[in-house]
Amino acid sequence: MTIRLGGIIIGLVITGILVLWSLIPGIINYAPPERPDYYAFQEKNIKPAGGFSFDGPLGKWDVAQLQRGYQVYKQVCSSCHSLKYVAFRNLQELGYTEAEVRAEAAEWRVPGLDPVTGESILRPAELTDQFPSPYPNDIAARTANNNALPPDLSLITKARKDGTNYVYSLMLGYNEPDPADLEKSPNFETPLGLYFNDYFYNINIAMPPQLQDGLIDYADGTEATKEQLSADVAAFLTWTAEPSLVKRKQTGWFVIGFLLFATVLAFLSYKTVWAGLKPKK
Repeated sequence: MTIRLGGIIIGLVITGILVLWSLIPGIINYAPPERPDYYAFQEKNIKPAGGFSFDGPLGKWDVAQLQRGYQVYKQVCSSCHSLKYVAFRNLQELGYTEAEVRAEAAEWRVPGLDPVTGESILRPAELTDQFPSPYPNDIAARTANNNALPPDLSLITKARKDGTNYVYSLMLGYNEPDPADLEKSPNFETPLGLYFNDYFYNINIAMPPQLQDGLIDYADGTEATKEQLSADVAAFLTWTAEPSLVKRKQTGWFVIGFLLFATVLAFLSYKTVWAGLKPKK
């Protein structure tokens, strides 16, 4: 027994020495990865004063804001970005009537076929059509955008961390580099054809600044400041990515209430069933 125990101890000691022998060189030679030049310029996402109406467990859609956001997308973003997972009929969820949505869809052109010749044509969109891409293919999109491919915006706020605030921040992030940050990263530069943006991942973005004060005349008369435009389009893209967001929150409260009720009911049933029995001492 003693010999066996001694063998186990010796084996553990040898194993420990081998493990340390393999780890020590790595520990000695370890160096943290060098941060890229653009790291010094990155900023945390910001949000509008007061946040968004759909924030928090009791949040709700601001329908007027969603309609303004759609107006921003239509007049600004749609020239480069598609919205391929959203159908025109979905706009009825923003408070538009079916007649209004039909009229709105008819203003867009989608690929179709001539019923007589069978040739490809562009026809007025219908309720069942998805929003069309502004380019026929990715090659055409890259050619028109300095070899950058504009992403589809249907799910952009789900595809980016802190997506709603990211979109809002990105729209407002175009400026010049801070001289103090340039001193920390003297090798950093913004190449020709790119633009400096504090909130883009690697700072240099192919998309030029899109929003400015007074760019759009809102249908409801809201003042179209750059901050307002950014908040509205961020809210609209949150809706396109998750139109059931508010309904899901409301369902969650119902489920919590039901579980609380079931818990109380189960407790009262337990007290009733076992009321006549005394615990054993």
